[in-house]
Amino acid sequence: MELRALGRTGVKVSSLCLGTMTFGNEADEADSRRILDHYLGAGGNFIDTADVYSRGASEEIVGRALQGRRESVVLATKGRMAMGDGPNDQGASRLYLTRAVEASLRRLGTDWIDLYQIHWPDESVPAEETLAALDSLVRAGKIRYVGVSNYLGSQLQRALDVCEFHGLAPVVSHQPQYSLLVREIELETLPLCQANGVAVLPWSPLGGGVLTGKYKSGEAPPAGSRLADPGRPGRSPSEQELAVAAEVGAIAEATGRTSAQVALNWVLHSPGVTAPILGARTLEQLIDNLGAEGWQLSEEHVRSLDKCSRPKLPYPHSMYRWAGIRSYR
Repeated sequence: MELRALGRTGVKVSSLCLGTMTFGNEADEADSRRILDHYLGAGGNFIDTADVYSRGASEEIVGRALQGRRESVVLATKGRMAMGDGPNDQGASRLYLTRAVEASLRRLGTDWIDLYQIHWPDESVPAEETLAALDSLVRAGKIRYVGVSNYLGSQLQRALDVCEFHGLAPVVSHQPQYSLLVREIELETLPLCQANGVAVLPWSPLGGGVLTGKYKSGEAPPAGSRLADPGRPGRSPSEQELAVAAEVGAIAEATGRTSAQVALNWVLHSPGVTAPILGARTLEQLIDNLGAEGWQLSEEHVRSLDKCSRPKLPYPHSMYRWAGIRSYR
């Protein structure tokens, strides 16, 4: 599997990251272990989890599965979301993050976390407190690098500025949602990451499964899909989203690939992207997704996907396009 630099750290990570949100929930421990083992066997070395995934069960499963091979993996986790009912059982304060990191270390069965990410912004806490707390954890050897997730461009810029001004451990990565159906980070966040050497680790690169082609206009969701699960109610895809999925399917047929591989390949080779995060529920899904690596869509197919998925721009970006200042791909 191709290796890419994790921002400016010098750390090399696989171009496809294994996400483990399904572990302990949609995939039991045995299936989760098979998924993780196959990923590592295929040459992958980058695993992402979070304390809130299955209320800690995902971290525990990952920790047990990595026993005896921890040093061969770049392990990332996240904290900030509620892990209890108390008023201080969540957030990005020094108090909570210190406890959250210790708890993640216990569940993961490790002495260090390679990449610790703030799962969502916490506007109730000054950026200085959050980043100073993470800097302390880096200095203590608990975590190696600092990342963020789901930040606005302005929030990410603030974090970068605070780290530089105070000489704190820098923010080296950002984990945003990005796919052919969700391209808003191209407006500000993605260019900001490129300009500052921040690694970009997109989640949901298949648009919640819509881009696999499993959902059809006027048809009920197929059995076994997330939208067919009454315990996981979700929004039905729009006609525009289904049209993008149809174009992905047409290119898949023309290239002898699957829809998932085409949609992932588009994200994988988007400028500024380091490693899309794969969220497989089954080993079969993972095997299919790994087929997105090792080849590249033609320029013609990329242009076609860019055009059909290009969203309507808000002001002032709409006028930027008109003025030729900047536009989507």
